[in-house]
Amino acid sequence: MLFWLIHTGKLIYFYYHARRMILSFVLFRLLKVNQGLALKNSINTEDLMHYNTQMEAARQGIITEQLKSAAKNEGRDFHDLLSLVAQGKIAIPANKNHTNLKPAGIGQGLMTKINVNLGISKDCKCFETEMNKAKKAIELGADAIMDLSSYGKTRDFRQELIRISPVMIGTVPIYDAVGFYDKDLATISAEEFLEVVLSHAEDGVDFMTIHAGINRATAERFKKSGRLTNIVSRGGSLLFAWMELTGNENPFYEHFDKVLAICNKYDVTISLGDACRPGSIHDSTDPSQIEELIVLGELTQEAWKKNVQVMIEGPGHMAINEIEANMIIQKRLCHGAPFYVLGPIVTDIAPGYDHITSAIGGAIAAASGADFLCYVTPAEHLRLPDYEDMKDGIIAAKIAAHAGDIAKGINGARDWDYAMSEARRNLDWNTMFQLAVDQEKPKKYRESSKPEIEDSCTMCGKMCAVRNMNSILSGKPVNIL
Repeated sequence: MLFWLIHTGKLIYFYYHARRMILSFVLFRLLKVNQGLALKNSINTEDLMHYNTQMEAARQGIITEQLKSAAKNEGRDFHDLLSLVAQGKIAIPANKNHTNLKPAGIGQGLMTKINVNLGISKDCKCFETEMNKAKKAIELGADAIMDLSSYGKTRDFRQELIRISPVMIGTVPIYDAVGFYDKDLATISAEEFLEVVLSHAEDGVDFMTIHAGINRATAERFKKSGRLTNIVSRGGSLLFAWMELTGNENPFYEHFDKVLAICNKYDVTISLGDACRPGSIHDSTDPSQIEELIVLGELTQEAWKKNVQVMIEGPGHMAINEIEANMIIQKRLCHGAPFYVLGPIVTDIAPGYDHITSAIGGAIAAASGADFLCYVTPAEHLRLPDYEDMKDGIIAAKIAAHAGDIAKGINGARDWDYAMSEARRNLDWNTMFQLAVDQEKPKKYRESSKPEIEDSCTMCGKMCAVRNMNSILSGKPVNIL
């Protein structure tokens, strides 16, 4: 009996201390794991973990300087953006070789960004003119510039643009290929197209439009579609023609893995081009457009497997009542990737005023989920835009983007409008000018027509509703005569 008690006591003693040791070990491991996670979420360098792209970093829990910058621009905690970048719902275009870039995010829950197109061409090849436009676009608040150069010293222009630009730079390599090789389209090889992609990546381009969705199957669908305005995408039409002339598959589709390898190495965001975007409201939401969008959704997943960031490009010309549905379809088919739209232009009858037709469509698109608007100028369809065209296009696009942000409930979007309304109530003209999306034009308007009474304008004078309401509510008399 005594032996049994002693033996049992030893077992109990052993069990008690073994249990304590096991619990201590488990707690120790949990503590180390939590410490590791905390460290992982605060890593800002490549010393401990390696990554090539912003998406790869986010998937490892690394907070990059580019992510911090994007979050700061939005007034957001960078931890909020981390999972969205990892999922591909936010892109931070930031080529490793664009050293003076101030990175910005594009995508879910962020302010709608705007892009400005410019570049040298055979008819307008003045390097200095286009570079001055680029500098002014940055000054006016463009979030991105796309260099669409297609002739002349395109690489010199691109490298100088990247050198001076703190905003992200995009390009369309197929435009450059034709001018760079200076030979017939049909004689350019698939390898040569890819060499141009590599050249742009090496130079520091942050995002590239790659028209990989128009493959031979998509092209066959287009040929049966009976479209009114055919293919209006310049890159799309060049690739369609190349496939028809050579009988080969679209090189960007056939060798998409090689494109991804380049983009992964330099952290170039792929902007999957919409070769089959509608060029008229008659052609919108047709089988060609939707079939290509399905292909773009498949390519998006392939890119994400390689940790390459993606944006999807969209229409184009489109009636107002179709815009919201198109935004929903894109987000669904392309798995929530950021959506980059040209316009949409909501009617075809306004050449010379397409900055207005596109701003109408852009506001609706942004309100319905579009993340990035490509500006359209009054010169659209007519000529290369000059400085005034560019300014009108930028202002119109910024108005559309901000209107969309208000509707989407973007954090802080309404604060700007509140401040402007407060300045109007107070008849504080200088503050109104400072807050205006275009600070020059309203000041010129007021100076061109001076009122008799300083705290009114020449439209209402002493009958100014704001002036009279301020007086009567503060107990002062209202003198109209």
